[in-house]
Formats: sequence, structure tokens, C-alpha cells
Amino acid sequence: MKIAFVGKGGSGKTTLSSLFIRHLAAAGAAVVAIDADINQHLGAALGLEEAEAAALPAMGDRLTLIKDYLRGSNPRIASAETMIKTTPPGEGSRLLRVGEDNPLYEACAREVELEGGAVRLMVTGPFTDADLGVACYHSKTGAVELYLNHLVDGRDEYVVVDMTAGSDSFASGMFTRFDITFLVAEPTRKGVSVYRQYKEYARDFGVVLRVVGNKVQGQDDLDFLRAEVGDDLLVAVGHSDWVRAMEKGRPPRFELLEDANRRALRTLQVAADATHELRDWQRYTQQMVHFHLKNAASWGNERTGADLAAQVDPGFVLGEGVTALA
Repeated sequence: MKIAFVGKGGSGKTTLSSLFIRHLAAAGAAVVAIDADINQHLGAALGLEEAEAAALPAMGDRLTLIKDYLRGSNPRIASAETMIKTTPPGEGSRLLRVGEDNPLYEACAREVELEGGAVRLMVTGPFTDADLGVACYHSKTGAVELYLNHLVDGRDEYVVVDMTAGSDSFASGMFTRFDITFLVAEPTRKGVSVYRQYKEYARDFGVVLRVVGNKVQGQDDLDFLRAEVGDDLLVAVGHSDWVRAMEKGRPPRFELLEDANRRALRTLQVAADATHELRDWQRYTQQMVHFHLKNAASWGNERTGADLAAQVDPGFVLGEGVTALA
């Protein structure tokens, strides 16, 4: 399953996504974790030292390698230079699996050991001084969008993406690439305003959106969230001494996480697993084509000097059955 964690800055989405990743790893699941936030903190939240996190290979710096590998022998894509972040796969493209070994993972992923298992961690890379005034952050997250567009994931396989804050993900089609989106909201007006905005933008695209209340201190906070988000509220999380110790760089054993928070993480997994039965590969493929054509007309054709609509393979539908063909 492909899972996104979104929310306003400071809502705790990185902390909750890291806890969910630890929970999945402890259960023995195959996990790819991706830090797609402009503020790169997921590695540290998973226990890496600051120097280790800073040394992670940036997907945004390896776009040419990623594009060359993914286009494979697809005759509709002439070169990496004509491939943009929304270019969909077609016959001859290389598709990806969560647990396989391939040159993309070799270049961009690092294994992080967690209690009970290990996960693959990939990062878009931070916004650097060299980017100031000449680049936007979505040029980096485009690598993640390409990855998700070429990924064939199955049951008991998880890709967990810590997204940019607020509604920045709507600058591309990446918000439609997930089976479920967990929006982390504090019990405040600002916290729920991001939820309203996200729900409004996503309403026509079949996005499964569930709210995770965070920093909930009592019944009044819980009642506030229920009144503001209704049935979209999935679970609420309160104070955690375990998390406070983790943020100080001294996390106890994960099995010592408070029972209430362990139950909350299981609730997230159950909700994510339930979306597998709802998966529609046809719609998923149609959506990537929709956004590719929009991007091609808006800026892609002019930038590449090519008709990028011709990259669409009209007979291709992404799904587990096409893995061998690709």
C-alpha cells in the first residue's frame, strides 16, 4: 500500500510517520520510507545520527539515473531529457517492486535497521543554497512521483511518504498516488483548516483521506476534532513519554511505546490494509495520464521541445499483471 502523511508544519506528521514505519518494521512488513518534505527530518526520526541523515543520497540529485532506468526500452520516451515528473509508464518501461533489488534502490536507498526489522529509506534531498532563486522544491519531489508512477506494490508491502507541509503536494499529481492519506491535525483552528483545504482540493480524485488527531490532551480536544472533521477522524494521539525521549535522541525499546499509542498505530495499519480491496489500477493509470497531459500542455512541451502527449501508451494499465511484460 502507498501511504502519505500530510499536515501543517509542526503538526507532528514526521513523528507519526516514523512511528508507523517502526510499527510496520516490527511486524516484519516490507517497507520503503520516503522523506519528501522540504525539511528533511524523517531519517533522524528513525534513529539516524545527524551526519548519517545528511549523507543520505538525494533522489533529486539522481533524476537522470532514475529516468534512464525507468524508461527502459519504452519506444515512446526518446531520452531522459524528454521525461518529466509525470511521464507515465508504458510497454517497455521498467516497473518497480517494494522488496526487489535494482539500480534505483542501489543509488537512492539506504537500509535503516529498526527493532524487529529493517526498512529502505529514500530522501528527496534538502533545499540547498544552490537552489535559491533558480529552482522549486517540486523539481526534487518529481523523483518521488516518478517512483510511485512506476511502482507495483502488493498486499503486506508498504511505501510510507512523509509529504511536504500543508497543501503543497497539490502542485503536482502526487496527491493521487496513495491508497490512503493520513492528515495529521492538531485540535486547533489552524490544524483543521489544512484538513478542509486538502479535502476540498482532493474531492474529485477519489482520495481516501483520514484524520489523525495529534497532541490531543483531553475530551474537549477530541470533541473539537470530531465536530470539525466528522467521520474522517480515524484516531487521536496524545502525549507520549516515548516520543519525547526519541526526540532527545534516546528512544527506549519500541515495545515500550505506550499501549494507547500502539493501538493507534494498529488502527492506522488496519485502515491502510482495507484500501487494498478498493484499489483500481485502471483509475490510477488514468489519473497519472490526466496530470501528465496537463503538465505537458502547461510547461513540459515547451521545456523539452517535444510533444509529451505522445509518451502516453493508450493500451497500458499499471498493475501486478503487467510486471513480467515490463
